[in-house]
Amino acid sequence: MPRGRRYARAVGIRVLIADDQRMVRDGLRRILGAAPDIEVVGEAADGVEALECVRALAPDVALVDIRMPRMDGLTLTRELAGGPTRVVVVTTFDLDEYVYAALRGGAAGFLLKRSGPALLTEAVRAAMSGESLISPAITVKLLRHLSSPQPQSPEPLTERELEIAGHVGAGRTNAEIGAELFISAGTVKTHVAAVQRKLGVRNRVGIAVWAWNNGVVAA
Repeated sequence: MPRGRRYARAVGIRVLIADDQRMVRDGLRRILGAAPDIEVVGEAADGVEALECVRALAPDVALVDIRMPRMDGLTLTRELAGGPTRVVVVTTFDLDEYVYAALRGGAAGFLLKRSGPALLTEAVRAAMSGESLISPAITVKLLRHLSSPQPQSPEPLTERELEIAGHVGAGRTNAEIGAELFISAGTVKTHVAAVQRKLGVRNRVGIAVWAWNNGVVAA
């Protein structure tokens, strides 16, 4: 029996929270509990407990802190790589070595704890749908290290799609882009999907890479 806390079986996106600070776990649980399509099915205070809970509960997504006793979050991420549970790293630390190690280890997202409720729930949903979401500040930091040339889109982007791509490159969320362009977040999501298709990229990070390498990042 895993020692982490477990809850009744959920009907939405099933999430496990792994963090060694009870206050953080409580905060994340409250945020996710406000989303109608997300259910927290368990908690763990360290990586070993988290691994046991994943094996027992088979959550869809695990929110994992990096610095935990017994087994850290990066090791846990590697242990879960390739399995049905997607990992989103949620941490205070944005050190380059942590970001690269988490993404290389198979993390489906990397968020800073100060990212806010909207981005947290968006990251869980993105992970569930097989996409990746990284904190805007981290995305920009990563992109500044990239220098490989990117091919032009084989299918030209519309003027609005170029605007969207530029804002994605600046690390903005759908809600922020919608507010800037006076359109709904749902409309932004539709445009983002169209841009992904035209560019042949898997997620918004790929859009951001293209935007940076083609000089269309919004100010």
